[in-house]
Amino acid sequence: MELPISLPVAPMLAKAVPAVPAQDAIEGGWSYEPKWDGFRCIVLRDGDEVELASRGSKPLTRYFPEVVEAVREHLPTRCAVDAEIVVRAGAPGGQRLDWETLSQRIHPAASRVAKLSVETPAEIVAFDLLALGDQDLMPEPFATRRARLEEALGGLAAGAPLHLTRTTRDQALAEDWFTRFEGAGLDGVVAKGLAHAYQPGKRVMLKIKHARTAEAVVVGYRVHKSGSGVGSLLLGLYDDAGNLFNVGGISAFTDKRRKELVDELDDLVVRDEAGEAVRGETDRSRFSGNKDVSFVRLRPERVVEVKFDQLEGSRFRHSAQFLRWRPDRDPTSCTLAQVERPLAYDLDAVLQR
Repeated sequence: MELPISLPVAPMLAKAVPAVPAQDAIEGGWSYEPKWDGFRCIVLRDGDEVELASRGSKPLTRYFPEVVEAVREHLPTRCAVDAEIVVRAGAPGGQRLDWETLSQRIHPAASRVAKLSVETPAEIVAFDLLALGDQDLMPEPFATRRARLEEALGGLAAGAPLHLTRTTRDQALAEDWFTRFEGAGLDGVVAKGLAHAYQPGKRVMLKIKHARTAEAVVVGYRVHKSGSGVGSLLLGLYDDAGNLFNVGGISAFTDKRRKELVDELDDLVVRDEAGEAVRGETDRSRFSGNKDVSFVRLRPERVVEVKFDQLEGSRFRHSAQFLRWRPDRDPTSCTLAQVERPLAYDLDAVLQR
């Protein structure tokens, strides 16, 4: 593949900030756009040759044959586009992004890949243009790259599985998107400097993500991969019928804290008649590989307050963040109903520009 840029390309990154920045906070101003929740991807095309490169430079090409065909049909003959691969779910008029279904698209079996490409087809949302024809656009300011991207994708037909993300320079509208678009499964808002060049691997963009808190019951822990201390805490919530189910976990403890937690939780460990800790296993997924998914069972008596971004179905979308123990809370009060849910919003309304 011959393009006017050095390959592979590390995507430009974003650093988290608590609020949408003011338009005039930097020289040249900010451009705001929705933050998509999918697989970040640098789309490379040179004639019929197409590559879908992930953020870690691991090719995604073989997993999304329908996306490859969409690129050949809708993108310029020679280009490099920064984009997101997404999958939608739900009935027309009430669709949203579906991370769980998207994650299932990464499968080693070619027959399974082909089947899922028809049953749960993916789409591309484009948001930056790095190269076009023989021109390297990365040194150009984002305002120029965006204008060229709009020109390149200006002829997209309605219903095409390739979309141009919307942008605005209106801070108030971006704040509205932050709240409204979450109901369609989006992550938040991204701010890009209109005068900024594309800087691979650098955190020069800003991201504003949703953050919520909830109380959950600690139902077990996994031993750290080093073999010493608590690697992660497993969390549970009760449904309306009183059933306790796993919703995710907390990790990222220091070495010292991991060892302290073993002692702190020892009196809650469920033990068999011989006094040995009873172990369970979480559901294994294609991402688990040969990873040990066993955990030490704990009596559901200890409550923890956590910070999280989204609840996908009945699980935290990412690992939750430990905030504090809540000895004042009854474990049975830790229900799914306590968790704030965004108002539903149709994904098509987000994609319309």
